[in-house]
Amino acid sequence: MEFKETNSFSLDWDQNFTAEVIQLMDAIEATLQSSSSSSPSSLVKKRQSTSLQENNPQTCRKLPDSIVSPPPSFPFSFSRCQARPRFRYPLLRFGGQILYSRTEAEVEKAAMELLKVLEIQKKEMGQVSIGFDIEWKPSFQRGILPGKAAVMQICCDNRYCYVMHIIHSGIPQSLQVLLGDSTIIKVGVAIGGDAVKVFRDYNVSVKAVEDLSYLANQKLNSDPQNWSLAALTEKLVCKELPKPKRIRLGNWELYPLSKEQLQYAATDAFASWHLYQVLKNLPDAVKDPAGKSKGRVLLVS
Repeated sequence: MEFKETNSFSLDWDQNFTAEVIQLMDAIEATLQSSSSSSPSSLVKKRQSTSLQENNPQTCRKLPDSIVSPPPSFPFSFSRCQARPRFRYPLLRFGGQILYSRTEAEVEKAAMELLKVLEIQKKEMGQVSIGFDIEWKPSFQRGILPGKAAVMQICCDNRYCYVMHIIHSGIPQSLQVLLGDSTIIKVGVAIGGDAVKVFRDYNVSVKAVEDLSYLANQKLNSDPQNWSLAALTEKLVCKELPKPKRIRLGNWELYPLSKEQLQYAATDAFASWHLYQVLKNLPDAVKDPAGKSKGRVLLVS
């Protein structure tokens, strides 16, 4: 996995966290990490590169020629996950290149590149989809509203994820075109709410959204429920989606984002894209006369 980012820096966590809350979250996360050190997830971590590259304005937006080529085939083999695994599932982490843009010019260029990639995918595959998510600074004080959508992350394959710091760049024209393109399906959990927030915060429409929770209820042999992205990841691909609170509830308006924030954002968008590929290839669940699912649906290992 390779980042394109600025010089190293430390994250100044949201000032509304108390020292006691931070200490408690650190203790919980340390306990979870130590308990899984001998699990299969440790094998996954060893196989992933953690090298970082220096980022500067001249190199952050320069992409290899391979980005405009169709993505390699992504085979899905089907098998049933363990209902109660002895160990924690291995972590799901995005292992491709994270393309971070911060200024209006950078985000405009990134959106143009992404539109070019998606246009090629349309010619190759007919229909295209992107994993889509947003992040914002939460509020922990009564009467104070959460911040505007601060980060927008988009993933269209397993090679590249775009993380756009829209709180600083705004949503330039090319990104507006991408979001409003009804031929590009935007997928995610509770994505309708994200689309509403983007419209309220920036007056920009996000069209052609598909909620993974709704799609999962159509496909899976289980009672309908409000799926979280983490729960769907475990159910479909037998992986654990990391959701550290210090990152998830941190300050997404800080400039620049930390490498941990970039990894979190990219992994969420990648998970949405990946799970959509799994779900759309599953047959619809068979319903009995009472409307309940029955039959067998095989899940991805």
